[in-house]
Amino acid sequence: MTPQLVLTNVRRDFGDGGPPAVDDLSLTVARGEIVALVGPSGCGKTTTLRLVAGFERPTAGEIHIAGELAAGGAFAFIPPERRHVGVVFQDFALFPHLTVGANVGFGLPPGPPRLPRVRQMLDLVGLTEVADRYPHQLSGGQQQRVAVARALAPAPALLLFDEPFSNLDADLREQVRAVVQVALRATGSTALFVTHDQEEALELGDRVGVMSRGRLEQIGAPDEIYHRPINRFVAEFLGAAAFLPGVVTADGIRTELGPIFSRPDGVPIGASVDVLVRPDDVTFTAAPDAHAVLVDRIFRGSEVRYTVELASGLRLPCSQPSATRVPVGAHVRVGIELQHVVTFSARRTTWGAPGAPHAPHAPGPE
Repeated sequence: MTPQLVLTNVRRDFGDGGPPAVDDLSLTVARGEIVALVGPSGCGKTTTLRLVAGFERPTAGEIHIAGELAAGGAFAFIPPERRHVGVVFQDFALFPHLTVGANVGFGLPPGPPRLPRVRQMLDLVGLTEVADRYPHQLSGGQQQRVAVARALAPAPALLLFDEPFSNLDADLREQVRAVVQVALRATGSTALFVTHDQEEALELGDRVGVMSRGRLEQIGAPDEIYHRPINRFVAEFLGAAAFLPGVVTADGIRTELGPIFSRPDGVPIGASVDVLVRPDDVTFTAAPDAHAVLVDRIFRGSEVRYTVELASGLRLPCSQPSATRVPVGAHVRVGIELQHVVTFSARRTTWGAPGAPHAPHAPGPE
């Protein structure tokens, strides 16, 4: 597919002696693709977006937008207003003295086509009936949809979203997210989302990039990076994760919970590994004579999240249907049902055997 955004070895530091905010980052976004960048505070995702928008200059590297060099080299730098990029901020940034229709049409050239385009964008986000209202007369969710319509109206080469739903409550955030996703698909827009919300990134992105300390740790389809994380950071950041110690055998991996009949590629027999375990991989049944104990229970509406402590002291998260009512303190027999077996080099002495450090292995280096 034709690339709409290309970042090549982009670096941004602020000359304060600290580590770079963005460090040798390369990223390609295809035309019509939605990419979500996710990571903890300070990981560089917002600085990356600001570099693309033109609000910051890269210290090194190049940025191409729609085939044109936007930043790079000693003198190449296109200012934000000439990049044909739309930006949606978390604080909406609507003009309070303009009506909804006027806000949406603000970036359009005057003339007959303007009003039909405004109506088209408002219809797309479901706000045609409020065209004559002012921003203060709208709910937070409506204001954000107006901001999206305004960004879409000029048909920009690229749309940038900076934590766009963080000021909305949980239910409203989900509703607005769905409306925005439909609008982007309907217009074939290319978009780069920045968010700290893992669920949001996994739901919105055709691909999801996980950032840490200015670097892109991994990028891929949502299910790929969730089920096949390249390192512990990605595994832990994208959803709850625990690491079950084991020892590689000829048949698979021997663990405290029994054998896993899948042997990791390239890892020698006898090596110590940690197996990635997600909450939906763990099962349990009440058994008064078992050694594992339920030490925590959190009701989450659609599910109950338990924490199970094994005889070794290791704690595993476990998702159960919301009607499950096994009390905290109950002894349980624990099993794991892994659809995807992902292992990492053991960090500590493996259960039942001395630690045996070895080179990083599939699915990737630490």
